Amino acid sequence: MIVAAPADHAGKDAQARLVLASASPRRLDLLAQIGVVPDIIDPADIDETPGKAERPELYAARMAVEKAQAVAVRHPGCVIVSGDTVVAAGRRILPKAETEADARACLDILSGRRHRVLSAVTVIDAQGNARHKVSTSTVTFKRLHADEIDAYIASGEWHGKAGGYAIQGRAAGLIRALQGSHSGVVGLPLYETRAMLRAVDYPCG
Repeated sequence: MIVAAPADHAGKDAQARLVLASASPRRLDLLAQIGVVPDIIDPADIDETPGKAERPELYAARMAVEKAQAVAVRHPGCVIVSGDTVVAAGRRILPKAETEADARACLDILSGRRHRVLSAVTVIDAQGNARHKVSTSTVTFKRLHADEIDAYIASGEWHGKAGGYAIQGRAAGLIRALQGSHSGVVGLPLYETRAMLRAVDYPCG
């Protein structure tokens, strides 16, 4: 468990502590955009294997819920935020790229076509009540030439990224169109997250 710098809750001594159930630096940065600094960062560390024939949107929602539930039992009385982002080509769930071969296979699939990014978020309030949302975005890659794929692979930016790319990095120059939530594609849909935090009376920008 990593304890983050305390959030600024001046004047809100009774405010429940907020736990981010993720080690993703991208989600931490995104929360900061809406004025939220977690008190604790505690990754869920659960089995993330998709179920047989599990639909991408159901898988994303299930992962966000299970991560939040796993962390909530360790932090009673806290507000829990968890998220999961899934890149889907049709009904196919693309992996988080761990090797160059993974990333190259993902980029070959995504080249010149549209795909969906399902970004799920779960918020559990201090009383244990859960709220869930899934943001769906459509991303269109240009048709990638072999040298463009080689250059992107060489950048190393793909490592650990769902679908083998990071829209907030060099891949932005390869994406022809985006319909939906940019922050959701990065890793946490801020509109939905802010709305749910405000619904549980957690202060955010």
